[in-house]
Amino acid sequence: MPPDPVVSCDLDSAVTGRLVADLRQQAERLGFSRLGVTTAEQPPRHERLVWWVGQGLAGSMEGWLQKHLPLRARPDSLLEGARSVIMLATDYVSGDDPHRRDPNRGQLARYALGDDYHGLLRQRLNELGAWLERQVPGCRCRGVVDSAPLSERELAARAGLGWFGKNTMLIDPRAGSYFFLSGLLTTLDLPPDEPIKVDHCGSCTACLDACPTDALPEPRLLDANRCLSALTIEDRGPVPVELRSGFGNWVFGCDICQEVCPWNRHAPGTAEPALQPSADGGTLSLLDLLALDATGFRARFRGTPLLRAKRQGLLRSAAIAFGNHPNPEQAAGDSLEMLRQRLADDDPVIRGAVAWALGQWRRRSPRLADGIVPMLRGRLDVEADATVRSELEAALA
Repeated sequence: MPPDPVVSCDLDSAVTGRLVADLRQQAERLGFSRLGVTTAEQPPRHERLVWWVGQGLAGSMEGWLQKHLPLRARPDSLLEGARSVIMLATDYVSGDDPHRRDPNRGQLARYALGDDYHGLLRQRLNELGAWLERQVPGCRCRGVVDSAPLSERELAARAGLGWFGKNTMLIDPRAGSYFFLSGLLTTLDLPPDEPIKVDHCGSCTACLDACPTDALPEPRLLDANRCLSALTIEDRGPVPVELRSGFGNWVFGCDICQEVCPWNRHAPGTAEPALQPSADGGTLSLLDLLALDATGFRARFRGTPLLRAKRQGLLRSAAIAFGNHPNPEQAAGDSLEMLRQRLADDDPVIRGAVAWALGQWRRRSPRLADGIVPMLRGRLDVEADATVRSELEAALA
């Protein structure tokens, strides 16, 4: 079927002013935290994005970003005739978990503690778009929740929802950086909001100093090849050896550059039930993670953001976390038995990470070496994967 014709939706300034005021109230009623309006023109800093991808700094997302760069330059490619983009912020941070530093538990990024936010925000966007189409018959809307090639941060910055911090996050002076972004494109020509023109980071370099893998080589430049969030969520292959100690006990995402940001001291948080931590709180038992087979993984994390990492990525990161915190005094027997089982896992990426972890335990705990060395040698005798064999040999060296 041919697309619907684009209907002109020009309104006088008095009408649009009242409409935007009502739009803000409606967005708040639906659960959005803040709203900003900008034009559907090419996003600011698009050429910077092109340069960043071209420099190989996008990590495992490079192919997807490269493919969609032309679409990101034109928001109206997502909605024919789009003239405005309504950007919406949704606060997500919830209470802290006292076990986040427990070396036997894996840390999760705060945004991933509850249900998958995509469904929640998509439903709200659809309701807001339907409301707007009822107010102005003939106008059209399309909601986007970071699954379409829309440069949400750049458009949100132009819509006045924050400035770019030195950690590359968008920071709102009223709310910090713990918030989701979503966009509602519309054929309406709405008055745009003013961007924040002051860099409120000043001389602070807390985020750059705190990054454990040096993924922020300079202010506002992220190397996704070294970023824990990218490595634990998007990259599911073997992790470079020099970056593994920086994982600490993070297994999905990372909040370090946000945790140290002074603007997040008074982040408003949310009472939204869907975004509250699950029964496990903000951490997961590393032993429980390594015990999951493919069926158990899907059942355990269905409806949560953790499915994104897949079993391969999550168990690989759990093994690295184990290797970073060998604990011969507490449940070493259970931990070693689980690592022994995963050393025979069907997935070579998981086997390789487990081999590295066992090597760390062996070096740091001579008491356990007598049990670990035969385990590694036994696996080396039957291992066919060249990368895993290298991990086993390094663990025995």
